[in-house]
Parts: sequence; C-alpha cells; structure tokens
Amino acid sequence: MAEEEYIQQLRSKAAELFLREEWNDSIDVYSNLISHCTHHQQQLSLHHPNHLQKLHKSLCIALCNRAEARSRLRDFHCALQDCDRALQIDASHFKTLLCKGKILLCLNRYSMALECFKAALLDSQAAGNSETLIGYVDKCKKFEFLARTGSLDLSDWVSNGFHGKPPELAEYIGAVEIRKSDISGRGLFATKNIDAGSLILVTRAIVMERSILAGKDLSEDAQLAMWKNFIQKVSEFARKCYKTRDLIGMLSIGEDEEELEIPDIDLFRPENVGNMDSCEMIDMEKLLAILDVNSLTEDAVSANVLRKNNDSYGVGLWLLPSFINHSCCPNSRRLHVGDYLIVHASKDMKAGEEITFAYLDPLSPLSKRREMSMTWGIQCKCKRCRFENEVFAKQEIKEIEIGLERGMDVGGVVYKLEEHMKRLKVRGKEKAYLRASFWSAYCEAYRSDRSMKRWGRRIPAMDAVVDSVVDVVGGDHRLLKIMVEELKKNGGGGSGLVGMEKALKLARDVYGKVVKKQAMKTLVEFCIGD
Repeated sequence: MAEEEYIQQLRSKAAELFLREEWNDSIDVYSNLISHCTHHQQQLSLHHPNHLQKLHKSLCIALCNRAEARSRLRDFHCALQDCDRALQIDASHFKTLLCKGKILLCLNRYSMALECFKAALLDSQAAGNSETLIGYVDKCKKFEFLARTGSLDLSDWVSNGFHGKPPELAEYIGAVEIRKSDISGRGLFATKNIDAGSLILVTRAIVMERSILAGKDLSEDAQLAMWKNFIQKVSEFARKCYKTRDLIGMLSIGEDEEELEIPDIDLFRPENVGNMDSCEMIDMEKLLAILDVNSLTEDAVSANVLRKNNDSYGVGLWLLPSFINHSCCPNSRRLHVGDYLIVHASKDMKAGEEITFAYLDPLSPLSKRREMSMTWGIQCKCKRCRFENEVFAKQEIKEIEIGLERGMDVGGVVYKLEEHMKRLKVRGKEKAYLRASFWSAYCEAYRSDRSMKRWGRRIPAMDAVVDSVVDVVGGDHRLLKIMVEELKKNGGGGSGLVGMEKALKLARDVYGKVVKKQAMKTLVEFCIGD
C-alpha cells in the first residue's frame, strides 16, 4: 500500500511539473515514477492482476508524457524510445501515437509519421481531435509528396508580401551524389542534367542561431556570444541524436581531405534512422573544427533570404550543403526560408558536373578574391583564376586597375578594358571572366547618365554584358537589379516586354523555380527595392 501511495505522489508531482512545462524536472520525476512502476509490476504480476492492469496504464501514460517532455527539449531519440515502450504496453494508445507521429514529423520521417496519425484516427478518442489529426494526416501526405518530387511552390507567400510565418517545407534531396572532387576533398555532384532554376536540395538546419544587428555590424563581443551559443546548441543536439552526431562527424575539419570517406547520399535522407547503437562521441576540438569549416551564414554572396529581417544575422549548420565546394564560376545558389536552406541551380548543369557555391564574391577582381580567400583558407584553382592570374600580370590590365583605384572615369575604364581584350584576342568565356572581375566599373558606368552620354556608343550594351557575365557566374541579384532598373528607365513597349521576359529568366536563376510568374514579378520588385 505504501508503494502505491508513493507512486501516486510521483504521478501527481510529475503531472504538475509537466503542466507547468518544467520539462527537465518533469523528466526526472517521470523517470523515478517509471522505475517504481516497473519494479512494482513485477511484484503484482502473480497475485494482483487487476492492480497490474491499472499499473500498466499508469506506466504507459508516464512513458508517453516523458516522451513529450523529451521532445520539447529536442531529445528525439530518447523520446521515440519512450513512445515505443509505451506502445509495447498498449499498441493503440491514442496519446502515444499522436506524440510519436509529431516527433517523426519533426524528424521529417513523413511516411512513418503518417502511419502513426492514421492509427490514432482509429481510436475512440480521435472523435474529439479529428480535425487536428486530419490536419496532421494531410500535412504528412503533402510533405511526403514534396520530399519525393521536389514540387516546391512559395507563390502565395511571396505574393502576399511574406506576411505571416514562413511556409512549412519538406526536406528534399534531388539527383545528386557525393564523390571525390578535383576542387577539394569531396563534393556534391549532379547525377543528371539540371536546368537553371531547378531545385537541388531542401534541408533544415541542424541548429540555427541568430543575433540582432540593431542597425549596425555585429560587434566582436556579440559575435563571440553568438558563436558560443551556436556551438553549445550543436553540441547538445549531437549528444541527444545519434544519427545527427554520426553525420556531423563525417564532415570535413579542413585537413587530410584526400583521406576522407565518401558517404552514401542515402545516409542523409530523413527516413534513414542511423546507427541506433552508436556510442562514438565527437570531441569538442573536432566539433569546433567542423563548425569552423562547414557553418554557413545568411549574408553570403551566394545566398538570398526570403522575408529577410535586415536587423538580424544568422549562422547555421546544414549537412549536405557542407559538401558543396567553392568556385569563382559557381553554378548554384541558396535561398533561406526560416531554418530551411533551398539549393537550386543558377545555370544549366550536365550530369556528372560538380555543384558549386561562390564563397567569395564572383563579381570582384582577382586581387580582392585572393584577399578574401585568405579568410576562408581557400586556394582557388578554377579555370577563371588560372586565366586571370596570367592576364592580370599584363601591364595593360594593371594600368586599368590602377586607373580605377585612382578614380578614373568608369566609362573610360570599361572602354579601355574592352579595347585591350580585342587586342589581346580575349573571347568567349575569358572575356566574360574579365567583365565579371570589373563588374563594379560596368555597373557604375551604366548607371551614370554622364558616362553613358560620353561612352555609350563605344562600350557594349548593358544587356550583352549581363548575358556574358551570367554565362560564367550564373544568376546574381546584382545583375538582375541593374537589368530591371534599365527596363524601368526605358519604360514599357514591345522591347520592354522582351526585356521583362529576360529579367524573369534571370530571376529564376537567382531565386530558383519556387514561384509562379506573377509571384516572381513580386520578388523582382523586392530585389529592386533593397
């Protein structure tokens, strides 16, 4: 009798803490309760079958509530174990099925979550929760379809001016694989031809940390505090989730790249539960190196943030995008929507081609890119860098650089560069490389009425230069911006309609094919308004 009274006291205390959302304390009390219930049921099993049935019910509820508390703390691995123990006692326990379904949904295991919600619908308790359950069922079906097809459409949200919360997204892995890279270590490669704008990946951050800028750059102290919080969050999540810990452990630390294992892409799919018996821990020194090499920020040159708050700065860790190497002629970009990262092709790719981001600004000259590469620890050896390494050594190009630094008229800079390229017989992509490197001069010249009045007939048309640069660096919002500004300046008409179609095509390279035509026009307006 004393044991039963003590169990009742534990049950009341645990329920009180649970209702107050004191998750850690409630877990401790529920753990004590579960231990006593398990021990007590062994004593009752032979002599008190009625009491045993009541005890089983209490144990099932305790396990379910502990699972709920653990899931609130993102300890999904242990929460799922509790759900499975509860379902061993009562396979149709409504609350446990609901709890497990929500946990699986958080882990992006849509099909498994769907089975839990369908089973819960069969319970008599479902009558009072049918609307909620049907909502979960519909969400699982929608997400499973998106995860299978990559049919992402953000049109309504964009057209409504990003009002409300960002739409919920499903993780998606397109036609890609991980292979050894000629650029560095391992890379992500297309396994089939991919059109510009097409979706490659949708993935949620393992951890995301943001800080308020308050209208100015983040101070050094604020950056250190933000980084410390970020590291702590990643460490805690890796400790709680074996699969995440194992996958993080596969990422590069920036050393011995050639010796790294090539993981199977299927390991990164949400339905892969990982090694449940894993016990290998990531030491903090290795974790710090991994985060230093692989963390991504929202303000990168290869990124756009939809519904961006200009007063915030975010850093996160995304697994598969960590395998994407740098190129000064990138072929992909990323969109940030909440904690999700959407990777799309910014120009056409062929099967077998490596997918690349621009870690450094591709619309900057070789000297600036070299300076930035020191920060990243990159030694870029792409075709563009090799070509420019030779050309920028020539006296004519050096003089143009010096003239630009000393405030030479930008129209004259562009004219001289184009003339030197003719004399040096620089053509095709190589001409586009240099135009990209001197993009700031081209951009300023096209925006200056004075320069265009003086040099306009002697320098190439803006749209021809934009097309040339896009061919080597892919879609870039700055190229889109100047194209649309030119359209607005020249007004509508037939040529304006053709120009708008070209602008919308470039917008798909910049933002991806995630919105319909009318919504893309809205996005373009936001681009010009930034």
